[in-house]
Amino acid sequence: MKNYYKITPEGTKDLLFEECTARNKVTRMITGVFESKGYHQVVTPGLEFFDAFTLESGGIQQEDMYKLTDNKGRLLVLRPDSTLPIARMAAIRLQKETRPIRLYYNQPVYRNRPALTGHSNEVNQAGIELLGTAGLRADLEVIVTAIEALQKIVPDFRIEIGHAGFFRALADQLPVNEILREEIRLSIESKNYSSLNNILDSLEQTDAVKAIRRLPRLFGGEEVFEEASALFRGELEQKALSQLKALYRSLSHLCMGDKLIIDLGLVQRNDYYSDMIFSGYVEGSGDAVLVGGRYDKLLDAFDSPMPAAGFGIHVDALAEILLANGSVEKAAPPDILVHGDAGYEMAAINQSRFYLLSGITCEYSVFESRAEATAYAQARGIRKICFVNTDHEIIDL
Repeated sequence: MKNYYKITPEGTKDLLFEECTARNKVTRMITGVFESKGYHQVVTPGLEFFDAFTLESGGIQQEDMYKLTDNKGRLLVLRPDSTLPIARMAAIRLQKETRPIRLYYNQPVYRNRPALTGHSNEVNQAGIELLGTAGLRADLEVIVTAIEALQKIVPDFRIEIGHAGFFRALADQLPVNEILREEIRLSIESKNYSSLNNILDSLEQTDAVKAIRRLPRLFGGEEVFEEASALFRGELEQKALSQLKALYRSLSHLCMGDKLIIDLGLVQRNDYYSDMIFSGYVEGSGDAVLVGGRYDKLLDAFDSPMPAAGFGIHVDALAEILLANGSVEKAAPPDILVHGDAGYEMAAINQSRFYLLSGITCEYSVFESRAEATAYAQARGIRKICFVNTDHEIIDL
């Protein structure tokens, strides 16, 4: 039988030194943006009842969740998503809050992904939820906040915007079951034209089939709207197109150039998105590091109808980019090591406290001899040692 006590589970890893520094740096910068715009931090439990993620609008597959039972036999999951728990929290505990409600979070989520996919099963996410308001102004606030958060971390990024209504309206017209519908969605999401064509070729070539075949190719700038307008004839599709056009033209005033892209083939796996959706990509990461959108119907499931929108950022992916770019400095050694000779241990501790209060970084020596303390200081790159006995002797190394 294999022993696992010396390794971490697949999709997880230990973080050391600069890795922790990078994560903390990203977190501080992102949450600083959130707080400056009036968002308040909330934390949801790492354990949730399984029932909260079986809602029809949940969009998280059962096999993607880590499941366990409590001592009463009730089925629990490790938090696979932050938006659903925050929706539950808002519905139960924030009914009397003045709207809109601005919340932000910084916490890990857990997904039980297939082995060898290269994805993490434990992901630290930071994001916002804007609850109790809808319309263009609210959508602009959410997307602009996402842009400002990314700008704090990396200069080279792009935002792709789309609308959940396109795929939903077209897919509802196809004579396919849920399994085949998900295969179509995955093919569009990955822009796997061959797989998509293989599925659609087996169907009657209706207007809906022709439109959904073009969906992953509707990608670019203002010109996308002209082709889409001719392609999407239904009332729901035209309404979604009108909303997206207004959003894109408003965001164009940010002068982002090719950093702002229309992608009508943007289809999120989470079914709770109802209207605009968007993703963020940065140089050095193949997958989206930011995902968000509007989910106006999600809180209906908790008997608390309320429009809402938000996004989540993959903190660890951004931290890895900072590390790769050399943007995270190694922690500097302390200014001085304080070593107390035998019988002067407390005197050395007091001297350490004096240095710290004076703004001088220092370590307290736990070694028995001066020779051991000196060897340690040289190995750590500490430039000075203070030997404490009846007097203080400072040595430069």
